[in-house]
Amino acid sequence: MRMKKVFWAFLALLTLAWALTTWLGWQPPKDVPGTWWWQLRHHGLYLTGVWSVGMMSLIMLLALRQPWQERLVGGLDQVYRLHKWAGIAAAVAMALHYWGFKEFLGDGLKATFGRAGKPARDAVLSFATDWRGLGKDVGEWAMYALLALIVLTLWQKLLPYKPWRKLHRVMPVLYLAAVFHTVALMPLSLWAAPMGVLMGALLAVGSGAALWSLLGKIGQARQYSARIDSVQLLGQHAGQDPLEVLCALPSDWPGHHAGQFVFVQFDGAEGPHPFTIASAPGACGQAADGAERLRLVIKPLGDYTQQLHQQLHVGHSVRIEGPYGRFDGQGVQERQQVWIAGGVGVTPFIALLEARQPGAPAAQAGAAPAVLHYCTRAAAKDGVLPRIQALAASAQPPVELIVHDAEKNEYFRPQDLLRHGKALDIWLCGPAGLGQAVREQAQREAGWHLHQEAFQLR
Repeated sequence: MRMKKVFWAFLALLTLAWALTTWLGWQPPKDVPGTWWWQLRHHGLYLTGVWSVGMMSLIMLLALRQPWQERLVGGLDQVYRLHKWAGIAAAVAMALHYWGFKEFLGDGLKATFGRAGKPARDAVLSFATDWRGLGKDVGEWAMYALLALIVLTLWQKLLPYKPWRKLHRVMPVLYLAAVFHTVALMPLSLWAAPMGVLMGALLAVGSGAALWSLLGKIGQARQYSARIDSVQLLGQHAGQDPLEVLCALPSDWPGHHAGQFVFVQFDGAEGPHPFTIASAPGACGQAADGAERLRLVIKPLGDYTQQLHQQLHVGHSVRIEGPYGRFDGQGVQERQQVWIAGGVGVTPFIALLEARQPGAPAAQAGAAPAVLHYCTRAAAKDGVLPRIQALAASAQPPVELIVHDAEKNEYFRPQDLLRHGKALDIWLCGPAGLGQAVREQAQREAGWHLHQEAFQLR
């Protein structure tokens, strides 16, 4: 919910700044046929341009993965959701700006009224007078490239993640092209305060973020060199069952909270992948040299993770970035705590359970009793389930474990949560379908508060 509020507040800020700057000095058009339509087209063209470049600036800022962004919207997964929403909004605004107002409506008005009543060409910044033609061309080609990139991001079947990640690196270059287009063509009237102050700040911050990204500096201050201290298959079928990896951390590791995740790079050519830290602080003990350890539980869901059991060995160097996230499993004391895990989505709850063990270094002060619904395909073959059962049995405050075994047709239904009461704090991590079903039920229940780990890189 916070993510949506931030999105709409930012869009409202852009609109308000444009309205105050534009309409305060606006004079009603003369009584010439078509003048009103030309004026509406004129204002629509610039408003959609402001929306587009404003949202692209927000995209670049959010790409920096700063801690204050997590605090603002409730975790890095929500930062990436806002990043995605801003991308969609920028694409829609771009399409309206170019095809809607500039081409379609412009051609239609010319055919209907001719050029009568069309506003004169706006003056631009003095140093940008000679850039008008180049600015139009650069903006048009950047728009096509940005729209294509956004389509590839949303329509994930068109392009696998690995080539998409490499292609996505051109985003800062395209943003800088959009900045040039804006500086070259934005009229002097819009550079007046308050629009000019806001737009100048956004372009400066966005350009700085773009350059930071091109230099490869994003997340660099939160990266740590670690090594693999243990690798264990949780099951009997390599490439199918989860892999437990214990990483020995350097002395400057800042520590983490139960429920957080990290970006892990096992292979320089592959790049970093997000994995939940499946251990509470201090729960994995120390390596032989005294280094603190953390646990990753990796389920082979794709080509890359299916091969990890062959590639990872004790002593293997690992690059870890983080920690990130605010999925702490805590809420309001007056509400019943309900945890829902689907498949590998149980990993943050393993950490939360470890934090509730008697004498745990990371024991959660003020935590309330909880109920954990764990959805698994086959409980009898689940290599993680025995550990979850043992941790739940000794957790303090207590955690009631309810296993939903698909092999026995014991499926989880959102309606099952009704027996826990009307006031629920629900923490969910699992497949998109599970999240959608619970979200739809939560919308019908006034007393349900849903926290969903919705981390996606695209």
